[in-house]
Order: sequence, then structure tokens, then C-alpha cells
Amino acid sequence: MTSFEAASPDSRPKAGGAPVDFDSELQRHHPLFMRACAIAAHERVLDIGCGTGLTTREAARAATAGGAYGVDVMASAIASARERAAAQGLRNVRFEQGDVQAYPFPANAFDVAISRYGTMFFADPAAAFRHVRGVLTDEGRLVMMVWQAREANEWTTAIQGTNAQSPAAFSLGDPATVECLLDTAGFAQVTFQDVQEPVYYGDSVEAALEWIGQFQATKTALQSLDIAAAERERERMHDVVAQHYRDGGVWFGSRAWIVSARCR
Repeated sequence: MTSFEAASPDSRPKAGGAPVDFDSELQRHHPLFMRACAIAAHERVLDIGCGTGLTTREAARAATAGGAYGVDVMASAIASARERAAAQGLRNVRFEQGDVQAYPFPANAFDVAISRYGTMFFADPAAAFRHVRGVLTDEGRLVMMVWQAREANEWTTAIQGTNAQSPAAFSLGDPATVECLLDTAGFAQVTFQDVQEPVYYGDSVEAALEWIGQFQATKTALQSLDIAAAERERERMHDVVAQHYRDGGVWFGSRAWIVSARCR
């Protein structure tokens, strides 16, 4: 059975389920991203939209003679990131709440900027990438993972249907657009690695539905419906999720780019 075939009668969804988070959702994506980042021991790393800090901590472990600096707009995520880094005894890592688009870093403060699904949400991407270029050294580089176009991502087309996910999530899905933005910002040698791996939504239908229920697009769609229509929509989502239970979990097809570029 391939990754995206419907579940067979012998792979029925489990009744219970463990909570899902963004790191577990991206368990097939994460190792590919970190491999592409190829953090060297001496490098100083800026992690854009670091969330709870998994990518930052792994970068810090690789940068044994350098360090990693994670920034995210969410205070709760930064608090969790600090707790996890402290629990793991990492000393060459730092986390700050803030918006990387305007954060007052010193010039040439970093050797590499990384971002796992964070840069798509820049309010002004042209200005943001110029700012990121300004905090990198002249030999610096950028590695980011972004979603491809919405229609290439089953996790949104199947679940939301006609209730489209926020366009921002797919704002960097077009390579020509990204190349133009990065060229204008001062980057060159832009490459795109095609990633076709499913996202994980939990070990049961219930866990997946709980995770999906936290999406802003889901909340907005349900709130826009009357009681009867909202119940029908929940039933539809339940059926869709159940059809994607396989191999001990709920998996939806996704497609992303790993974009790499160098400063010029």
C-alpha cells in the first residue's frame, strides 16, 4: 500500500490517540530539512520562526564551536523552547520572542539563516529577506522549507475542501516568485529541492480531528456555519480523516520546497 492509498479493512482507526504537535506532524520532513541545512561546527545560526525550538536545538548540537539563536513571535513557544533546551543541557543556544522581519540583530551576526515553514508568513517578504540578508555575513547562506502551491497539498485540499487555508501558508510556493524576492534581497545561487512526504496527524482519527480542530481555517469555517451545517462539516472531516488512516496513523499528502541560497 502506498503512502496515499485509502485504509484497508485490516487497518482500522484506533479509538484513542496521543496528542499531535507541529514537530510530530513534520516527522518525515524534519530530517530532510536538517540534512539540507548542513550546519558546520563553527557556524552561528539564526532560526526564523523557531516554534518550540527543535530545529534550533539540533542546529546548536551541530554548531559545537558556534551556536544557534531561535526567534518566534509566540511567547508560549519561546517559553517551551527555553525549557527544553535547559532540560537537555544545551548552552550554545538562545531564544527570543520577536518578529525576525524587524528584529534588531547586529550586522553580520550569523553565518546561516534557517527556517522550517516560518518565512511564508512575512508580512512584507521583500523587506524581510533584505533584513535577513543584512544580518548574514558576506559568505552567509539561507535554507528554508516552504509549502508548494495549495493544490499540491492534500492536507489542505482534502480537509478544508473549498474552505481555503490562509493564502499566506502558500505564499512562497512559486519558485519564480521566490527567486525574484531573494535576488532583490541580495541572494544568489537559489536552488529548490522537491519534497514529497506526507504529514502526520496522529495515531487515531480522534487525535487527528483534535489537531485539525486547532487550525484557524477549521475554526473559521465552522464558525461561519449554522448548527446543522457545522455538524455535517464535522462528519465530512471525520470521514476524510478515517479514509487516511494507515500504517498506524493518519497521513495526508504534502509537497514542499527546500530552498537554499547564498549571499552575494
